[in-house]
Amino acid sequence: MLTSVEIAGAEGLPLPTPDASGDDLFKMGLLYSTGQGGAPLDYVSAHMLFNLAAMRGSLEAKIYRKELSQEMASEDVAEAQRQAREWLATG
Repeated sequence: MLTSVEIAGAEGLPLPTPDASGDDLFKMGLLYSTGQGGAPLDYVSAHMLFNLAAMRGSLEAKIYRKELSQEMASEDVAEAQRQAREWLATG
């Protein structure tokens, strides 16, 4: 389910494939938001993944995305949104 493309050049987990479910994206977002499972602590990547998960129907992702965005600088939220759009365009 994962490819070898890295999120924003981070040395973390690979990006999910375009057919990843909302649950898969949410789980990956959790890893980045906590720095667990081999993922670096990366709020931008976590927000991006929560955003994509929310778009695929994950209600939990909407809640986590909102909470996480309150901890982030507005420039970082904008970057996460840009990365989500880029991921959608390449998928």
